[in-house]
Amino acid sequence: MPQPLKNYHRLLDKVDQLCEGITTLLGDALTCHAGCSSCCISISVFPVEAAALIEAAGQLPPEQYQQLKQQLSNPRDGDRCPLLLDDCCLLYRARPIICRTHGLPILITEETGRRVDVCPLNCTGMERIPGGALIDLERLNSLLVSVNVLYLREFGIKLPDRIPLASLGEMLP
Repeated sequence: MPQPLKNYHRLLDKVDQLCEGITTLLGDALTCHAGCSSCCISISVFPVEAAALIEAAGQLPPEQYQQLKQQLSNPRDGDRCPLLLDDCCLLYRARPIICRTHGLPILITEETGRRVDVCPLNCTGMERIPGGALIDLERLNSLLVSVNVLYLREFGIKLPDRIPLASLGEMLP
């Protein structure tokens, strides 16, 4: 694994462990499955996430790589994620952190207090969601911002704060 993305990959490992634990804890209360892409919208990502996606794209078989480039150069629907093909992510193994947490209960801190957000298809029969099944979005975002800052410092470059997924096609060789 390239050194510049080492911290990011470590964070992904921790997020994946967290999500696996929540998935196990909630069991059948989660309806997310392969091919479910209702949460998959066109987003922007931090430069470190864009770099990881570009790295993963370079590891695709040539046919899939060309398909990805074509998708990114000709987005079908502005609201849908440009990485989707037949409701499946072309770069699923390298998907950004927000995509890894889609559908799971997220604890959001707002000016008025804290609230829980969860996919309306999940946890429908639950009166309460256990505290151990919540992802603290503020904490997770703080970790991601820190990893991104370290990544940018390592290169000593200035990039936009966020990069739209649809712009990745311009960054691919």
